[in-house]
Amino acid sequence: MANPSSTSHNVKDAASQAYDKGKDVLSSVGHAASSAASAVGKTADNLASSAGSGIKSLGETLEKHTPKEGMLGSAAQTVASGLKRGGEYISEEGLSGMADDLTGLIRRNPVPAVLIGIGIGFLIGRTLRS
Repeated sequence: MANPSSTSHNVKDAASQAYDKGKDVLSSVGHAASSAASAVGKTADNLASSAGSGIKSLGETLEKHTPKEGMLGSAAQTVASGLKRGGEYISEEGLSGMADDLTGLIRRNPVPAVLIGIGIGFLIGRTLRS
């Protein structure tokens, strides 16, 4: 007959080993997920930077090839300037910088942010219902 003390000790050892293995597996999965998220974030920032460069280039092209005077010229130059500034911002900040800026904006203005979220939800709901 097996010694109850020995059996209890064996069960505790097995449980401890299973716990250690599970902890190691979860740690490995966590590191892999973190690495994957980091890679995706870098890729998204690179894509945003490329898009920002394209937008800035569009603004510069618009600025060069539109009239400089008159109402149409004034409007075109304003649009071109906005495109250039927006493109520079996107290029420099990337998605992570824009997300940080948005988070800060929401923290400084929580009530308008909630109201805007409700409004967007309402519009999406109406669009999907149609």
